[in-house]
Amino acid sequence: MVDQAHFKKVIQARLEELGVRIQDIDEELSHEMDSDLEDQAIDLEDDEVLESLGNAAEKEVALLNAALKRIEDGTYGTCLKCEEPISEARLEAVPYAPLCKDCATGAKR
Repeated sequence: MVDQAHFKKVIQARLEELGVRIQDIDEELSHEMDSDLEDQAIDLEDDEVLESLGNAAEKEVALLNAALKRIEDGTYGTCLKCEEPISEARLEAVPYAPLCKDCATGAKR
């Protein structure tokens, strides 16, 4: 059986990290544009990268919150597709994993 308390702590720590990252990105995106057109172009490119990173962080937050809900309802660590246990090694690598390795890669049908 998966140590749900351990993974709850891992997930909560990751959520805290992502919260700080998202806040930093939001602050950086709210900066004023430089008056120089070349600098503005660079700033716009940087902003696109930051927005992409922010979107990825928000998606991960949603996945982590879904994992916390599975912990609460007692289904964490069980594949949502085949209902077999998800290996602890996979959960250590991807704590929000909803599927076992076989189902995630399409090896099971």
